Amino acid sequence: MTQTPYNPLEQGNLAHSIMLRMEETEPTPLGSVKKFQGAGLYAIYYSGDHPAYEVISALNSDRWTTPIYVGKAVPSGGRRGLDVTASHGTEALSKRIREHAKSIIASPDLSIDAFVVRWLVVEDIWIALGESAMIRAHRPVWNALVDGFGNHDPGKGRANGIQSRWDTLHPGRTWVGNFPPRAEAPTVIEQDIREYLRARYQV
Repeated sequence: MTQTPYNPLEQGNLAHSIMLRMEETEPTPLGSVKKFQGAGLYAIYYSGDHPAYEVISALNSDRWTTPIYVGKAVPSGGRRGLDVTASHGTEALSKRIREHAKSIIASPDLSIDAFVVRWLVVEDIWIALGESAMIRAHRPVWNALVDGFGNHDPGKGRANGIQSRWDTLHPGRTWVGNFPPRAEAPTVIEQDIREYLRARYQV
């Protein structure tokens, strides 16, 4: 039987290696992340008592295996392809993670103490590849089903659309009031989450 030689530089293998390295990093309480240098990718994990996330909490009870959200932070200019140098001289990654902590703290039905985060500082050119590998592997519920967690304050006079599913289920961010509410009830979103997680993890 002919076997295809393993190529460590093939895109899929590179993506897998970035993901594995990320998942080897030590989880840090989300509310205690300090400023640090670098851009890269991160994964947020939950193990609290919100009824919508019982499946995730159970999976994360022994060790952090199931992210609720995966994201990336690129250096200024990197999103437009203007900077392909090393991801140094920026605090983009720690800034992004700390922004997420503020979103959690603003929501009265989520406890910041129930969240941890892993991150990996990565050269700019590999950040998107690593993020896409993590999302494909885990299909985190806040990426795949409940949009809006990663949204920014659009600024005065720039709000378009309606409130996100995340903000409908987890209200608290003050700037979200600039958007009209969605017709979808929080109970419907919560039920969708339960069904998604049960199907995803066969429980």
